Amino acid sequence: MSNKQRFSNEANIHYRYSSADDLIANLEDLSDMVQHHMQYQRPRLQTLENYYKGNNETILQANRRKEEHLADHRATHNFAKYVSQFIQGYMVGVPLKTNYPDERINEQLREINRINDADEHNSDLVLNQSIYGRAYELLYRSKNDETRFTVLDVKETFVIYDDTVEMNSIAGVRYFNNKFNDDMLNVYLYTESKIYHYITKDQHSYKLTLEKEEEHFFNGVPIIEYMNNKFRQGDFEDVLNLIDLYDAAQSDTANYMTDLNDAYLVIQGNVDLDVETAEKMKEARLILLQTEPGVEGKASQADAKYIYKQYDVSGTEAYKDRLAEDIHKFTNTPNMNDEHFSGTQSGESMKYKLFGLEQVRSIKERLFKKALRDRYRLINNVMTRASEGGFDVNDIQIVFTPNLPKSLKEEIEMFIKLGGKLSEETTLSVLSLVENPKEELEKIEAENKLNQPTYDFEQFQNQDEEVTDDDE
Repeated sequence: MSNKQRFSNEANIHYRYSSADDLIANLEDLSDMVQHHMQYQRPRLQTLENYYKGNNETILQANRRKEEHLADHRATHNFAKYVSQFIQGYMVGVPLKTNYPDERINEQLREINRINDADEHNSDLVLNQSIYGRAYELLYRSKNDETRFTVLDVKETFVIYDDTVEMNSIAGVRYFNNKFNDDMLNVYLYTESKIYHYITKDQHSYKLTLEKEEEHFFNGVPIIEYMNNKFRQGDFEDVLNLIDLYDAAQSDTANYMTDLNDAYLVIQGNVDLDVETAEKMKEARLILLQTEPGVEGKASQADAKYIYKQYDVSGTEAYKDRLAEDIHKFTNTPNMNDEHFSGTQSGESMKYKLFGLEQVRSIKERLFKKALRDRYRLINNVMTRASEGGFDVNDIQIVFTPNLPKSLKEEIEMFIKLGGKLSEETTLSVLSLVENPKEELEKIEAENKLNQPTYDFEQFQNQDEEVTDDDE
């Protein structure tokens, strides 16, 4: 029996090695990893990207219909983008917040996040996780001696882990072809302390030659992998076949409608009609059948009708609806066109309808926080090395807020009825437009001092004396 699974078992494996030093001493093994990634892992990643962009591969394959004279529509339906963008918006539509107990350190971290547009950066990471099942981030020091981080192309990046049960990262690899420079392959190997730049002058042998090496000061591998789940699967990867079936069903429907317009006209009976007259009738959208007398001299009967394949409207539409419903069910995303989901609902009722997505979100959130702490651990290392201060990574509070309609009115009314009171800082934290409640309170206090009226007590005292004299 032939194996009809879409991707090879090699398409999503982790690369593991004893140590970075051993790998550098055996560059043939590094070359094999790069070739393996190009041959087995990149095709899967490219397929997932194609579906996200709406270039659904199966329906767009050549020679889908055997008959050349029949319609061959290729309707692609971008369920993949709907799934990934919905999950992206649900997770980081409200930007995640990081807080540190020490305000001085907190301000340093906020400044780093501002420089790097951390909200957009984190959103891109979540999107890549959803599409490819993984995302990669590179930390570096800019020419302005600032700590920067950026998102890497998943199709050209992978992380190498050690062969222990802890699976610690020992190196990160970034490679790319420069087609404007003799199509030379560039391979960058990032270890805990150095960056090695290799090139291949011969594409056929993939023999790596060291071009240069330089130090970095992150005291750790500066390429961080953000996994979507344990198996590094994308959020719509499980339903690619269902998307293909839906594309095929809609395309066949469109083909049927087109073929119906080009259906054969059959005229039955003994009719006195030539081709030229028939063409004129077709243009006039009128058929006049003039029969000839039969053998016995009686008028014969004539009939005209089109021959086309019968279409089971209700059955076909029910089939497509079931496919669409299955796609939403197995990706844990709601069908916004579903009458049972739409309408005015409270935040709590929405949570129950999104219960499956909540379970997915909790897994993604834990893995994202784990990788995020690695980011701040490396930032702490380089800040300490640059005498810019240091902090305890475990003290950073990372808060995700699901982008979900909230029934704050009901919650606050119930809280007030129970006699509860909130501090000004907590009250401000409820507002999504306030990023940092402490900063906002400081601004309010500064404005109050600025707007506070000043009094000339000496003037008031003189006025009081004048009034007393007049009274006397």
